[in-house]
Amino acid sequence: MLKVLLADDHTIVREGLRALLASDAGIEIVGEASNGLEAVQLAERTKPDVVVMDLAMPELNGVDATARIRAASPTTQVVVLSMHATAAHVRPALKAGARGYLLKGSGLSDLLRAIRSVAGGEAFFSPAVASLLLESDDESGGALTPREREVLQLVGEGHSSASIAERLHLSVKTVEGHRSRLMVKLRATNVAGLVRHAVRLGLVDPSAATE
Repeated sequence: MLKVLLADDHTIVREGLRALLASDAGIEIVGEASNGLEAVQLAERTKPDVVVMDLAMPELNGVDATARIRAASPTTQVVVLSMHATAAHVRPALKAGARGYLLKGSGLSDLLRAIRSVAGGEAFFSPAVASLLLESDDESGGALTPREREVLQLVGEGHSSASIAERLHLSVKTVEGHRSRLMVKLRATNVAGLVRHAVRLGLVDPSAATE
């Protein structure tokens, strides 16, 4: 029996995944998370074999949630389930420790294969993702540190430097430093530019982005 944790901020997606996976007698859903921080907390408590992880979630994005889960529970594997298949989304997720990357819209059979593959120590990628990994080029975003991604996500969600500082237990000066480095790395000229990059990198859902 494989223990699986579902992490997606859309209730209807989680319910759909639960209904699909319930048809397999070899899988037990041990929890559902609606944001990245909740996913980390549930994973630490339930020690699932596999986490099915969305990338664009509030509080903590899927990339950094994956890194924290893998650090806290090395036996837990992560399958990213995303609508995005660009290098800017895929490469950071794999660097964070994800062993599978599946595109939303894939069939149940692919999802089951992905879960069993990563649980067995193998990797599993959608064809479009596998093709991407064969390419040598990389896009901006992969070089961002976990802290920079956290700050970028919160900027994209509309938080001020003071609010970000309070949430991340940093000084406002430190947050401003992160924002300045993000502007340079991403070649953004203003906050709106940072927000657009947060959306492009899958850190913020377009409907939740605030320019």
